[in-house]
Amino acid sequence: MKDRKHSLLRYHRQIILSYIGKEGQEKLNKSKVLIVGAGGLGSVVAYYLASSGIGYIGIVDPDIVELSNLQRQILHNEEHIGMPKAISAMINLKKLNSEINILPYPEEINKRNVFELINSYDIVVACPDNFKTRFILNDACFKLQKPLVVGAVSEFEGHVLNVIPPEGPCYNCLFEDAKDENFVQGILAPVAGIIGSIQAVETLKILLSIGESLHGRMLIYDALKDIFREVKFLKNPSCQICKRC
Repeated sequence: MKDRKHSLLRYHRQIILSYIGKEGQEKLNKSKVLIVGAGGLGSVVAYYLASSGIGYIGIVDPDIVELSNLQRQILHNEEHIGMPKAISAMINLKKLNSEINILPYPEEINKRNVFELINSYDIVVACPDNFKTRFILNDACFKLQKPLVVGAVSEFEGHVLNVIPPEGPCYNCLFEDAKDENFVQGILAPVAGIIGSIQAVETLKILLSIGESLHGRMLIYDALKDIFREVKFLKNPSCQICKRC
């Protein structure tokens, strides 16, 4: 960590915010956030959390950088094609902010390793491209009482919601019957940027305990109509995840 004067200058525009101040910035500098997925959403989340001064950022992604990723995954570049995304993310984030710690996990998150991976983090940000991983994270975060910020994009739309254990509702309450499709869906690149930015905002709000969280509310963005709409949802009495709490 560089000297205090240097850090105050870096984060000055955040520190002067009434809801943050020096105390809030110090809290962010000590926070630990795990980002699952270093693709279109994870790229944006990671950049903004790194620039905001999150002290420890873990990046989980088993894939390598491919040319087709670069249309929307702004965390990577042509020089890193063929490199594990988690490693590529670490390299580029350290160029942005050398004061923070980036921990790469170039592996797939699954039921066997999820608890070990998320246990030391304060909050988890779900940015994968599949329901299976979101369900695994939802279950683990409820069992370990970790806040979970979930984002997803497809074509011209995207949505964000938060899961705040031990209170329901959880991700499973809303998407219990959802299944992954067997075809590749298109994505308008800036939509991932918008949804990822909202995920970053929600993460910072939860860490700082400010504002109103997207808990029990899903924010949906439609790029073709350029509108946002909100869907409120309640705890599902039959949900096998949050009924335990």
